[in-house]
Amino acid sequence: MLVFVVETITGGGALGSELPASLIAEGTLMRDTLICDLEDLPGVRVITTHDARFPAPPRGTSTALRLGDDPRSIWRLMAQEADCCWPIAPESGGVLEGLVRDFRAQCRRVVAPEAETIALCASKSRTAQALVAAGVKVVPTWPLEALPEGMGGPFVLKPDDGAGGLGLRVLDHRPTPPLAADHVVQPYIEGEAASLTLLCQSGRTHVLTANRQHIVRANGTLRFTGVTVGAFPVDDTLRAFGESVGAALPGLHGLVGVDYIATAEGPVAVEVNPRLTTSYAGLRRALAVNPLAFMAEFIRDGVVPDLPHLPPARPVDIVPEELP
Repeated sequence: MLVFVVETITGGGALGSELPASLIAEGTLMRDTLICDLEDLPGVRVITTHDARFPAPPRGTSTALRLGDDPRSIWRLMAQEADCCWPIAPESGGVLEGLVRDFRAQCRRVVAPEAETIALCASKSRTAQALVAAGVKVVPTWPLEALPEGMGGPFVLKPDDGAGGLGLRVLDHRPTPPLAADHVVQPYIEGEAASLTLLCQSGRTHVLTANRQHIVRANGTLRFTGVTVGAFPVDDTLRAFGESVGAALPGLHGLVGVDYIATAEGPVAVEVNPRLTTSYAGLRRALAVNPLAFMAEFIRDGVVPDLPHLPPARPVDIVPEELP
């Protein structure tokens, strides 16, 4: 089976643009880990692309893209050649949604959520509405004009259409106009920043690991500095929480992430990442098994398998900034 993997940050989607080192590090880490896990499966070969400014991945067959190339056209051709496509891209700006639509027009098997679900998850407000409607506890999310009167801070301001922690600001006082129209306001909730790694398909959800997010609050911002994969045991509460998110968003498909706050009253959802996240880089070591070993049927037929009994995850620290 030939699998086409594309990670857009390192794969040529930003030719000629200056990129933050943290995005390059995280993109490289996810791409290289995924290619390694795929090629360790019997009969699987991976093709990909890389921005010629960056090193090619150590495994797989990669095509270098240079300034003047048309990445989307090249990716479409590679999708036609492949038996399966696995895109890794930010959901913001319609990037992942557009890529998935392109690939599904060229290839029968695409490991990604439904395009409509990706678009929903790109919006913090729409995600919150969908989760609330399904009875999932979620951080309240408002446009500035709808922020309840009398509510005190601190508050988190973020782009409504965003991915990861980009553009986050923390205010100790109530925000006042002018505020960018595309931003939303959330209360700053005390608790431990965490995430779940889920395997989803059509509302069926497996919780693979519960992870500690390392978030630094400084100078009015929140900055992601790494993650401890498998930091928390997956108990009945977290399993039910993950399953409720999957049921609320039945278009989720594949390996996805859910950011949440661990509070004394239980988990509170922050956002849903409809794609691989940095936590994937520690999944194999945390579970002591190639996470794709039980996904061959999933990759081939799009069916979530019955997972074998997995031992408790062993905590694994992933710090993207330490990459060479």
